[in-house]
Amino acid sequence: MSLVGSILHDIENRCEASTTLDLKTIQSRVDDEGISFLTISLANFGKDFQKSLDLSFVDPSLFAGFSRSGALPRLFGGLLGLVFDKESGVLLDNPNIDAISGIHQITSMFSKIKIECSDRRTKAAFAAYVKCDADVKESDKEFSIELRKEFSLVSSILFSEAFSQVNQLIVDSQLKPKHGSGATAERLSSNKKYTSMHWNSRLEEVFPHMLWMYPNYLSALEEPYGNVDIREPGAELPVRVITVPKTLKTPRIIAIEPTHMQYMQQILLAEIVPRLESSSLIGSMIGFTDQLPNRELARKGSYDGSLATLDLSEASDRVSNQHVLELFRPWPSLSEAVQATRSRKADIPGHGVKRLAKFASMGSALCFPVESMIFLTIIFMAIGRVLNTPVTPKLVSQFRGSVRVYGDDIIVPVRFANSVASTLELLGYKVNANKSFWTGKFRESCGGDYYDGQWITPIRVRRVLPQQRQHSDEVVSTTALRNQLYKAGYWRSVRYLDSLLEEILGGVFPAIEDTSDAVGRHTYLPVSGTSMCPDLQRPMVMAYRKKDKPRVDKLEGYGALMKFFLKSGETPLSEGHLINAGRPLASRLIKGLVYTY
Repeated sequence: MSLVGSILHDIENRCEASTTLDLKTIQSRVDDEGISFLTISLANFGKDFQKSLDLSFVDPSLFAGFSRSGALPRLFGGLLGLVFDKESGVLLDNPNIDAISGIHQITSMFSKIKIECSDRRTKAAFAAYVKCDADVKESDKEFSIELRKEFSLVSSILFSEAFSQVNQLIVDSQLKPKHGSGATAERLSSNKKYTSMHWNSRLEEVFPHMLWMYPNYLSALEEPYGNVDIREPGAELPVRVITVPKTLKTPRIIAIEPTHMQYMQQILLAEIVPRLESSSLIGSMIGFTDQLPNRELARKGSYDGSLATLDLSEASDRVSNQHVLELFRPWPSLSEAVQATRSRKADIPGHGVKRLAKFASMGSALCFPVESMIFLTIIFMAIGRVLNTPVTPKLVSQFRGSVRVYGDDIIVPVRFANSVASTLELLGYKVNANKSFWTGKFRESCGGDYYDGQWITPIRVRRVLPQQRQHSDEVVSTTALRNQLYKAGYWRSVRYLDSLLEEILGGVFPAIEDTSDAVGRHTYLPVSGTSMCPDLQRPMVMAYRKKDKPRVDKLEGYGALMKFFLKSGETPLSEGHLINAGRPLASRLIKGLVYTY
C-alpha cells in the first residue's frame, strides 16, 4: 500500500487531480478483500477502462462492482474526469494523456505479480483445459470440405516456399536435432536428456532412432546406452500438464513434453522458423523472435486508426490438429514429421490421461510457430472474402506493413477486422473482445500499449516486495522495478523503493550504469566508482550482485559425446558444462567490488 500511495502521488502531481480519496478507497477494499483487489478487481477495472477508450464512451455495463458518480466510477473519478465527460461519459475531444497513462498504470501494475493461485482457481483452470479440448472436437465437425479447400489453398500460397524446402530436407535426412532448455515429462535434468532411451514407433517411421540418438555406431551396441525403449502408440508417454503463475485470477496452463518428442520438435522448429521470417512474400507478416514490428504497427494503429489489434483467448489450446493436417497436407514428408513429433495424450491433474484434439499446448516447440501460421492463413481467408477475390501472391504482397502475426497477437487493417474476427470464430477460435481494439485510439500488441501514438505501457510489479536481503529474487526484481519507474519519472515511488532497498541492503545500494551487473540505482547523473580496477582501468563500486548456485548434473561417455556433436553455432559450450547444467538450485546476493558499467 505504501507503493500504491507513492504511485498515486506521482500521478496526482502529473495530472493535478486529487487521488486522496482513491487511496482511501483502495485501502478499504484491500482490508476487506485482500491482495486480490489489487491483482484481480483493479485489473478488471483497467480492462473496462481500455474498452471505454476503444468505445469512446463509458458503457453502463462496464466497471461492475464499483459505485458511480454521474456516468463515471467514483474510484479515480478525478482522473477519469480528465478523459471522459462526467455527465455523459463520452470521451473528451482532447483527453489528458497523462491521466490515461496514470489510470492504466495503477490498474495494471499488480495484475501479473508472481503469486500462486488458490487451489480452487487452479482446479478450475484444469477443468477449463479439458473443456477447451472438448470444444475443439465439436468445432472440428464444422470444418467442412469447402473450408478445408479454402484453408489449404490459402496456406499453400503463403508457405509453399518454406515448406517445400523443409520437406526435401526431411526426405534427405539433412537435419540436426537438439534438446530444448525446458523441463521434460520424465523430469530429466538438463544433461540427462542426452542419455534418454525412450522413442516412439511413430517417430521411428519418420526419424529412425539409429540416425538421431547415437553419436556413432559403436554406442548403439553398448549397454545400457543401446537399449532403447521404442513404444507403440498405446504406451506412449503423455505430456505432463502443469500450471505456472500468470495472474491471481487464473494460472497459465502448459504441457511438458517427453524428452524424445521435444528433441525432434526442435529439429523442425530450427528449419521452419528462419525460412518463414526470411520469406520474400510473408517474412514481414509473421514473427517468432522480434516483437518490435508488432509494437510499431500497434503504435501506428493507435495514431491514425488504420490498424486493429486482435487478441485470442486460449489461442494455442484451440488450434485443432485437423487444421494442422490441412496446413501441411501438400507436403507429405513434412506433414508426417509434424504428426510424428506431436504428443497425442496429456496427463491432466484431476482428470487423468486424455486423448487430445488440439495440436499442442504451450510447451511444445512447434506450438507457437504453427498457431502463427494458422492465424495468418485465416487472416487472408477473411481478406479474400471481404474483397470477393481469390487470394494470390500479388494480393498478399499488398498487405506488407499492415498485417502482422506474432503468436496470438494479430494486427490487421481495420477494414478487415470484423471479417477476420468472424472467420476465426467460424474455425473455433475465441476472439478476446476485452483485449481487441479497432474503433478508438487505444491499441495493444506484444506488450506494447499505446494511445494516440503515445507509449502508455504500464510498469508491472513482478514479485512481492522483499523483506530481507536473503530474498534475492525479490530484491533483484524490486531493483528492476525501481529503475523502470526512475526512467518513467515516478520520482516519489523511486524514493520509496530506494529507502526500502537501502534498508534491506544495509545502505549498500550505489548508483550504477544500466549495463552493470550490480544491484544498484540507475541514474541520469554521472556515475563514479569508489576504486579503479588495476587490470582493466574500469571504475568499481562496493555493491551486491546475484550469484547462482549451479546444479550438479554430470554427463560422461556417449552422452557427453552426443552433446558435443549436437552443438550448433560458433559460441562454445560453457566451461564445466559436463558437471553443472540446467537452472540453478538457488541464488544469493554477495557483496564485493563490482564494475559500475
